[in-house]
Amino acid sequence: MTDAIKLISGTSHPALAAEIAQHLGLPLCETEIHRFGNENILFQCKENVRESDVFVIQTSCPPVSDLLIELLIIIDALKHASARRITAVLPYLPYARSDKKDRPRISITARLVADLLETAGAHRVLTMNLHSPQVQGFFRIPVDQLNATPIVCDHLRATTNLGESVLVASDVGEAKDLGEYANRLKLPLAIIDKRRRDDSENPVAVGLIGDVRDRDALIIDDEIASGGTMIEAARFLRANGARRIEAAAVHPVLSGRAVERLRDSPIERLIVTNSIPLRPGVPRDQVEVISVAHLFADAIRAIHSGDSISKLFS
Repeated sequence: MTDAIKLISGTSHPALAAEIAQHLGLPLCETEIHRFGNENILFQCKENVRESDVFVIQTSCPPVSDLLIELLIIIDALKHASARRITAVLPYLPYARSDKKDRPRISITARLVADLLETAGAHRVLTMNLHSPQVQGFFRIPVDQLNATPIVCDHLRATTNLGESVLVASDVGEAKDLGEYANRLKLPLAIIDKRRRDDSENPVAVGLIGDVRDRDALIIDDEIASGGTMIEAARFLRANGARRIEAAAVHPVLSGRAVERLRDSPIERLIVTNSIPLRPGVPRDQVEVISVAHLFADAIRAIHSGDSISKLFS
């Protein structure tokens, strides 16, 4: 039993969990997750996990806080069932964007989530493309951060004529991360100077560093949430002479009116991963989903055997 991998899926993204299990050639553990009328959650693992290496797969998607509590309950149950090691597999980390105290009397909730996971009984965390790299420092347990950039770049090379393309960072803060895409795809960069004046999620583009006129523009970001930043960038690029506009984001949060905004935007194609299940109504002729299940499966295998994770980034 000490060498056994056990895979457990929460209710956030069962399709991704099943795909990860398929790549590993392992079944998901049989479990019961029940929600009572008072909204309390019951979790029971129907299989023995004593002295096993357990991986709990749960991403962050609506209802975010409900699924976070479900994750903590699952981890706590496994800890008291004598699992030897528990790894929280979080393709999109809950509250990852709450990573700084930028106004008085607020919580740095990403740090709180790190404390909650450790208190519940997680021994390590496996996640992907954090909104800010410093979030890893909030944890006192090991955190492996996977990188979807190679997968996205491979898909772009296979499906797009990049000969006259330019990569675009939708704001100055994203420009540093865009450098890896530029190096892999051998493409020039442009940066949009964007200002957000309040919490209305309506950023305003005020300037452009670089040239996009008569070129295909490819906007890259780590996630698309409300869509305000990316769509405003697309409109600004069109006004500055961009010919064709595509976009790529690792995490398709697509909150609020994002789906409606996307349909009416100049973005002809949006490439995302399946780190989060797509919301209903997403235009599938406009949005392409690439799977990261094999990346997580390889990382789980490496963690279990004690191999290097960094080799997966090549």
